Amino acid sequence: MKGLGTILNVTAVILGSMLGILIKGGIKEKMQNVLIQACGLATLFIGISGALENMIVISDGAVSIQGTLLLICSLVIGSLIGEWIDIEARLESAGERLKVIVKSKNDSRFVDGFVTASLVICIGAMAVVGSLQDGLTGDYSMLLSKSILDFIIIIVFASTMGIGVLFSALPLGIYQGLITLLAVFIAPYMTDSMISSLSLVGSALIFGVGVNLIWENKLRVGNMLPSLLVPIIYELIMQFLA
Repeated sequence: MKGLGTILNVTAVILGSMLGILIKGGIKEKMQNVLIQACGLATLFIGISGALENMIVISDGAVSIQGTLLLICSLVIGSLIGEWIDIEARLESAGERLKVIVKSKNDSRFVDGFVTASLVICIGAMAVVGSLQDGLTGDYSMLLSKSILDFIIIIVFASTMGIGVLFSALPLGIYQGLITLLAVFIAPYMTDSMISSLSLVGSALIFGVGVNLIWENKLRVGNMLPSLLVPIIYELIMQFLA
């Protein structure tokens, strides 16, 4: 069944959030803080490993680096576009509206939980590639693996940041659902090179999310999201010129 992967992923986020919220009262504040830092550290290494995997090339015993220029251009161009649109403000505005709807006006961490969790579970190659596989062939194995990872991460996030984390299931469902739905149209243009470039930029953004978790929102990662469009446009242009 095509789309099952996204359904499982959204379900994992909802269940993980509920479990995290249930155990929140039993965790002291200093323990919550160290858990956030632990998640931040883990997120940093997920981002670093994903980026290095797509940058380091070993050929005939020699090690070389690729994708540096594309990464720089993607982040610079994408950040300028995102800052102009002000994506983070829109995400925070959506979080504030949800906060009112669910009557959590006094929850100071609601918006942080919603925005942070949304960025962590939506950014990355697994979300893109897994949704494409799900939409094209019905193979949801990658999204199933992602669901397990998200479940664990979301439990910790929800236990420290509260109910705002639960609503990250909404952008996740929309984001992955749209990719799955549009997979048939995107597939002819999705080369291995494009997937690798997307993974590289996405991993760099994941690293930024980890930085924010540890050092409290030093980077405007939300406004860098359009960076993911740059490698797609670049690869499409190269295909056209080839």
